[in-house]
Amino acid sequence: MMEKRNALMLNTSTLAYMGDAVYELAIRKMLIERDASNVHKSHKKAIKYVSADGQATAAKKMIADGYLTEEEERLLKRARNHRTTSMPKNAEVKTYKTATGFEALIGYLYLSEQNERLDEVITRAVAIIEE
Repeated sequence: MMEKRNALMLNTSTLAYMGDAVYELAIRKMLIERDASNVHKSHKKAIKYVSADGQATAAKKMIADGYLTEEEERLLKRARNHRTTSMPKNAEVKTYKTATGFEALIGYLYLSEQNERLDEVITRAVAIIEE
């Protein structure tokens, strides 16, 4: 287990890299549990959850609602504000950076093995995106 303190010290790009994979896996699992009969249809549905727009919408709403802890919000904003060398292909820069902050939060929760909170945040993100 990586201690919370050590996970927080990781580069936010590293956290986002891990978070992207963890979140994508969680979304795929959810969609298969809902309907395993059509992979193509599931892939198309996944896009709304894993896109920069979907992730940024969830992150902004969680911040606005006070859903995140202070530590989580600080991490998300630190990652969002981190200078990046990559540019988004299908999203505005601000949206892309907010989505990266969301992914970093997911990566942090995963690496620090805060599994219950990770599930809560992903479940909340899905609910926001489905609203």
